[in-house]
Amino acid sequence: MKIHLPSFLPIILASLVAPLFSSCTTTSPKPPASTSAVATTGHGKNDGKSYKKTSDLEEYDVATIADPLEPINRGTFWLNHQIYTFIFKPISKGYETVVPKPVRKGLYNVFDNVEFPVRFVSDTLQGNFKRAGQETGRFVVNSTVGVGGIGRPADHIPALANVPAGEVGLTFARWGVGHGFYFVIPLLGPSSARDTVGLAGDYALNPVTWLGFIYGTWAWTIPVSVTGTVAYMPDKMSKYDTMTKNTLDKYLAARTAYVQYRKEAAARQFGAPAKP
Repeated sequence: MKIHLPSFLPIILASLVAPLFSSCTTTSPKPPASTSAVATTGHGKNDGKSYKKTSDLEEYDVATIADPLEPINRGTFWLNHQIYTFIFKPISKGYETVVPKPVRKGLYNVFDNVEFPVRFVSDTLQGNFKRAGQETGRFVVNSTVGVGGIGRPADHIPALANVPAGEVGLTFARWGVGHGFYFVIPLLGPSSARDTVGLAGDYALNPVTWLGFIYGTWAWTIPVSVTGTVAYMPDKMSKYDTMTKNTLDKYLAARTAYVQYRKEAAARQFGAPAKP
């Protein structure tokens, strides 16, 4: 699942995990405590075409991932769960109660539209220039007709609808970089060594990050970042509940759901159907 980074954190994380890619080996984790935990989130759809399996999708055939840091990850997961339960969820519920749904949807759309450079650069680096063009078209239409991205009229244009969102982590996958080890990021949740570095790339490409450099102070970036985090929060909390509810071991459920979600994201991005 895609997660959004607070200021300064991705640079630190990238420096910690980047050297570890080459030393990671894949091991099979324990089976999930409940099959109900498999995530069904995300966007895009299978248009019914037949697809051919390619070598760069090999890692997504089985929902497993190396977890040599499981004791540490479990501790971080427990801490995150407390923060989600007692801080993030009340904030999310308060936001949903106070802010009308049309306003929440418009704010969500604006921040999603602003992330256009992440998707455009990722598609370009993958050599998918057609999709990069579609992303450009979506951005132009939503920014103009949609008034700064508040609306999403591009969703109603067949050539621009249902475009799988590109990201740096999936670009690495396209280049043949494996997941590496499983890693639970403080506050942010499930990730992997590769995808954590990818998140740092997404962060660097996000125009919200540029505000601090343009205006010479993080005082511009922090309020905007917090607003974006709150705008995304109801959706993220809903997905977290879907992953972990009715399970005996929430950690295993979240890990399995994360790998399944990444498998489905790669399937949409690379043009192959996700396996059950």
